[in-house]
Amino acid sequence: MTTTTLPLKTNPNTLSLELLHKIDAYWRTANYLSVGQIYLCDNPLLQRPLAPTDIKHILLGHWGTTPGQNFIYVHLNRVIKKYDLDMIYVSGPGHGGPALVGNTYLEGTYSEIYPHISQDVVGLQKLFKQFSFPGGIPSHVSPECPGSIHEGGELGYSLSHSFGAVFDNPDLVVACVIGDGEAETGALATSWQSNKFLNPVTDGAVLPILHLNGYKISTPTVLARIEPEELDQFLRGNGWTPYYVEGQEPMLMHEVMATTLDRVIADIKRIQHEARVNGNSKRPRWPMIVLRSPKGWTGPKWVDGLQIEGSFRSHQVPLSDPRSHPEHLQQLEAWLRSYRPEELFDEQGRLKPELLELAPKGDRRMGANPHANGGLLLRDLIMPDFRDYAVKVTSPGAVNASDTHELGVFLRDVAKLNQAQRNFRIFGADVTLSDRLGAIFEVTNRQWEARTQDSDEFLDHEGRVMEMLSEHQCEGWLEGYLLTGRHGVFNSYEAFIHIVDSMFNQHAKWLKVSSELPWRRKIASLNYLLASHVWQQMHNGLTHQDPGFIDLVMNKKASVGRVYLPPDANCLLSVWDHCLRIRHYVNVVIAGKYQAPQWLTMEEAIKHCTAGLGWQRSRC
Repeated sequence: MTTTTLPLKTNPNTLSLELLHKIDAYWRTANYLSVGQIYLCDNPLLQRPLAPTDIKHILLGHWGTTPGQNFIYVHLNRVIKKYDLDMIYVSGPGHGGPALVGNTYLEGTYSEIYPHISQDVVGLQKLFKQFSFPGGIPSHVSPECPGSIHEGGELGYSLSHSFGAVFDNPDLVVACVIGDGEAETGALATSWQSNKFLNPVTDGAVLPILHLNGYKISTPTVLARIEPEELDQFLRGNGWTPYYVEGQEPMLMHEVMATTLDRVIADIKRIQHEARVNGNSKRPRWPMIVLRSPKGWTGPKWVDGLQIEGSFRSHQVPLSDPRSHPEHLQQLEAWLRSYRPEELFDEQGRLKPELLELAPKGDRRMGANPHANGGLLLRDLIMPDFRDYAVKVTSPGAVNASDTHELGVFLRDVAKLNQAQRNFRIFGADVTLSDRLGAIFEVTNRQWEARTQDSDEFLDHEGRVMEMLSEHQCEGWLEGYLLTGRHGVFNSYEAFIHIVDSMFNQHAKWLKVSSELPWRRKIASLNYLLASHVWQQMHNGLTHQDPGFIDLVMNKKASVGRVYLPPDANCLLSVWDHCLRIRHYVNVVIAGKYQAPQWLTMEEAIKHCTAGLGWQRSRC
C-alpha cells in the first residue's frame, strides 16, 4: 500500500500550504494525545526524559484504529467550518476511545464538561492517567465521552444508529466510521440497505466512511483483501457511490481527503437540493468514502524484529512492556517525540492558538452537538387520552377483543397528533399488520424509497412506519432515533426479539451509565411491544415459542428495565400511555393479538396497573 488514489476530476490543491501544515499538526496532536492515553500516567509533555515511573502499570487500549479516526476527525472539522455543517461522529470500530476523547479535548468540549481535565499540563496528565484506569474511563467510546451516541465495545450497529439519528433530522449529517472488522458482522452487512429508507426531503444524510486498515485482532479483514473491483462492485451494488482515499504518505493523504470530502459534501447538497427544491423523487445514490490506510499508522514500524505498523500486531498496545524493557521505553519516547509536541503545545500545555482555530465553535463542535445528547432536544409527545379508547366491559370475561388491535387505534392517533413535530415512529420487522396494529396505516404509510408496484400497500416516500426484515436494523434505527431526542415503538414477536439480545444489553448499559452523568439528559424510553407470545401461537410452532427475553430484561436493575404483562386491552392502553411518557427506561410489553376475553373496565385497569398484582389479589 504505497500509492495514493485521487478521485477523478478533483482539484489537487484544495488546501493551501499553510492549512495543509496546520491540519497535519492537528492530526499529530490527536495522535500524541492518543498514545499518551494508552501509556502515560505522568510527564505528559516529555519535559524530561521518559522514565519507567511515567508509564502505567497495566497497559490497556487499542492503537490500530486510532490514527485513522484522528485523521478523519480533523478533516471533518474542516468541512464543518467551511460549509457550516450540523454534523456528529459515530465511531464504529471497536475500542477507538483514545481518538474521540483526544479530539473532544482538543476542541474544548471535554474540559467544559469535566473542568478538572483542564487545558494545561495538569489537565493533560489527568487526561492520560484516567484512560483505562481504575476510577477513570473505558477504552472504548462510551457515554462518558461527549459527542457519542454509540458504545464502541460491540461491533455492527454504527450504520443503523447513524440512519436512526438522521430520520426526521433534515439538516443533520452523521459521519459514520465503519471498521473493516466491523463490516464483517451480520448487522453491519444488513445496514448498508438503509439507504433505501432515507427520504432526502425530510431526513438528513449519513456519510459512511469505511476504514480499511486491513486487520482484525490477528487476521486480515475480508473487504481489505478482496480485489478492488470486487469491493467497488459490492458497494455500488448496495446503492452507494464510493470515493477512495488510499495511501500512507501524510501530506498526500491530507490533500486527497480534503478534496474527496469537498466532493462528497457537494454530492450530498446536490441530492438534497434536487429532492427539496426540484422535486426529484428518484432514489439517489448517496456518496461514501473508503479510507485505506495502514493499521497503527505513524506508530512503531518494527518491534523486536516483528512488523507493527501495517499489520495486525498494532491492533492493541504495540509496545507492551516499556517499564521493564529499556529498549521499549526508548522506542516509546521516540514514538511520542516523532509528533513534535513542542510545536503543538505551549509551555503551560495549551494547544497553540493557530491549531485551536481549526476546530469548529460552540455547538458545531462534534463533541458539543446537541444531537449527541438527545435529551437536550427531546419534546414530549402530544398524547390522546387513552381512556377514550376503552373497551366496554360489562362483566369480567363477557366481552372479547384483540388487545393489540385496540392499542393500534391509540397509536394511530399518537402518530397523527405528532405529525407536525415529526418525533414519533414505529419500527418493526414486517409485523405491524401481523401484530394487529393496522390502524396506523389510516394516517401514515411505511417509508420506502425503492421501486414500487401497483399491488403494493402502504408504501410511500414519507411515512411513520419503518419496516425491514431485520430485527438488528429496526433496533438500531430506533436506538439512533431515541438517542437523538425522539420517541418510538419496536413491535415484534416474542420469540424473534432474541435476535437483538446483545443490542438490548448495550442500550441498557448506556442508559445506566448515562443516568449517572449529570450532563447527559434523559432520553425517551426504548419501548418493545411483543405479540405472538408463547401462549398464543395459533398456526406457529416451536420456532415461535420462547419467552426468555423476559429473563434477560429482569436481570437488569429496575431503574433500567421494566416488564409489563397486561391481561387485557384496557390494561394494555394504560401501560402504553405510561411507557410513552416515562424517560430513560427499557419497557417490554407483552400482549395478545387474538380475540380474547376482557376482564377489567378502564377504571379497574388503571387501578390495577398502578397498584400491580397486589390490587388484584385484594379484589379477589
